[in-house]
Amino acid sequence: MTVPVVSAELLSLSLTGNAGKIDILHDITLDVLPGETLALVGPSGSGKSSLLMLMGGLERASSGRINALGHDLSAMSEDQLARFRRQHMGVVFQSFHLIPNMTALENVATPLELAGDKQAFQRARHELEVVGLSHRMGHYPSELSGGEQQRVALARALVTRPDILLADEPTGNLDGATGAAIVDLLFNLSAKHGATLILVTHATELAERCDRTIHLRDGRLETQPSETAA
Repeated sequence: MTVPVVSAELLSLSLTGNAGKIDILHDITLDVLPGETLALVGPSGSGKSSLLMLMGGLERASSGRINALGHDLSAMSEDQLARFRRQHMGVVFQSFHLIPNMTALENVATPLELAGDKQAFQRARHELEVVGLSHRMGHYPSELSGGEQQRVALARALVTRPDILLADEPTGNLDGATGAAIVDLLFNLSAKHGATLILVTHATELAERCDRTIHLRDGRLETQPSETAA
């Protein structure tokens, strides 16, 4: 029996704001298998990005349990979660989230430096070459196009060779041609490194490239958790 890379059990999320308590997710049960590519889709406000954040330990569930690589994320401290993500996860956001006062090379090297890797810059240079940015290593994010910034973000996410790659609307801020190139890189590099890819998207053509698609609406799954691609 294949052991899931990520397993959610009766996962719920509620937030309290000025308008009172808001229920974001309701009793999500879901397994993601090793090497799988999974798309989370649904209308705006359906909870798909929140579910992705819970899977990455970037948000705390109100109830239920989330396991990643056999570790209970809900039982970890913030420091433990940060260390776990550095060792096992890569995250790509729609808005890039690059550090503005660091060059492309420094941005990609940062997670390796935090892990104490003495070859951080050597490995970062290689990863930027892989995504086609060998000529932009010394440039700052403000000097890069949106597509180039997302390539830097992708290189940073993959440089640690993560077991799990999370992507939240990775083409949302890009034009069609640039977005298509980023998608090709995302799938090719995650497959090359054997990473499990979980992504949030509004793009039907991007979801169709995944092994499986999970639909959310009003914080609930519309697709049975056991449904997998043929």
